[in-house]
Amino acid sequence: MYLGLDIGTSGVKAVLVNEAGAVVATASRELALSHPAPLWSEQDPDSWVDAAIGAVDDLARQHPRDVAQVHGIGLSGQMHGATLLGADGRPLRPAILWNDGRSHAECVELERRCPSLHAIAGNLAMPGFTAPKLLWVARHEPHIFERVAKVLLPKAYVRYRLTGEMAEDMSDAAGTLWLDVGRRDWSAELLHATGLDLQHMPRLVEGSAVSAVLAGEFAQRWGMANDVVVAGGAGDNAASAIGLGAIAPGDAFLSLGTSGVVFRVTDRFAPAPEAAVHAFCHALPGLWHQMGVMLSAAASLAWLAGVMETPAAALLAPLGERVDGPSPVKFLPYLDGERTPHNDATASGAFVGLRAATGRSQIVQAVLEGVAFAARDNLAALSAAGGAITDVDLVGGGSRSPLWAQICADVLGIAVHRVEEGEVGAALGAARLGRLAATGDDPAQICTRPRRLASFVPRASAASAYDEAYRRWRALYPALKESL
Repeated sequence: MYLGLDIGTSGVKAVLVNEAGAVVATASRELALSHPAPLWSEQDPDSWVDAAIGAVDDLARQHPRDVAQVHGIGLSGQMHGATLLGADGRPLRPAILWNDGRSHAECVELERRCPSLHAIAGNLAMPGFTAPKLLWVARHEPHIFERVAKVLLPKAYVRYRLTGEMAEDMSDAAGTLWLDVGRRDWSAELLHATGLDLQHMPRLVEGSAVSAVLAGEFAQRWGMANDVVVAGGAGDNAASAIGLGAIAPGDAFLSLGTSGVVFRVTDRFAPAPEAAVHAFCHALPGLWHQMGVMLSAAASLAWLAGVMETPAAALLAPLGERVDGPSPVKFLPYLDGERTPHNDATASGAFVGLRAATGRSQIVQAVLEGVAFAARDNLAALSAAGGAITDVDLVGGGSRSPLWAQICADVLGIAVHRVEEGEVGAALGAARLGRLAATGDDPAQICTRPRRLASFVPRASAASAYDEAYRRWRALYPALKESL
């Protein structure tokens, strides 16, 4: 039996996976976000730990025999979050998250300080990444910066609290702007540019390697053996790829989680910073990946549900499983700024085309289509950076909706496949990495493709209308940028 823990932004998921690779049980705990100032997004690091422990407590209470048989644990997590620890190993301040945009000025400074940044890290300096956050702390909270002993990412902090070990895997480390992504090692040059050195970093491990052993107090608490290994794990998108069996060059998927991602596996380090495409290490040795990233995907629908004080499912229900064509309303899903292709932390969301006759369903449809149009931006950027993507598996909370899947197929112009366990892909991937660390099994035998539940293909009747709608939508960002 193997356990996967996904330290997300809105919650923590835990999954138990058996020797046959099937998910036996799941548990989850919600997390709260804090936005204490415009562009800021923070969380209490200890809330991740409490939620992770609580989720496993739930599994241990409901499935004690299965939990007792766990041999390996894998961790997945939201990327980029700056978790700053003092010499005592305790957080010095709330973690600054991936969707925090305060450090846009520091990104300019980092690129000035380190002209070789793109070649080494393979990515533009963006406020979401970890390194600019430390420049911001050094400038605005020097009393905190001078006390920083270690900088960990979210899942690494959870690992530290569960094992006592500070370690990070290659895929998550690649999102810091401190990793030499091609060499898969920390870059002293990039660290120096932010006033840090190698002593501030955790040791590096591959995602499928053993990083630590579960602390005895937790093994006893959950009825496990004393030799349960904890894998290096992966950043959330690389973990989703492991859960989807996306481990061969060219494999691709679309994630509609809190954020949105178009992801493609590569067999080499293939940076394309000019297109705001991310180039990171994969969670398995010898593999890398490219990503186009939108900062608000399913989060856009969740925001609308909150504003309308109506559950998301109730908003979607009147639309059924398909629509005849684009909504007359257009939505820019830049609620937290945007990465690919604009790299603009200050970008804002917007509705355009509202009329007195506009109804709620047209607004809901506009949100779904706005996210799909942003995914098309991502797809175009990846296609330009490394060739066409012909179909994608769909994962994340948004994968629950057949309507959204069909809209994505119509907008992207490629087949979109809903897959089994698509909502727990990252946690499943983490569990698979836990198994690889515990057993040394062949990844090709363990990281298999999930069963496809349904395939959605572009409808000829909608193609031209969506092409025209995308063209008009694409013109909105530059037209509105100066006024929003």
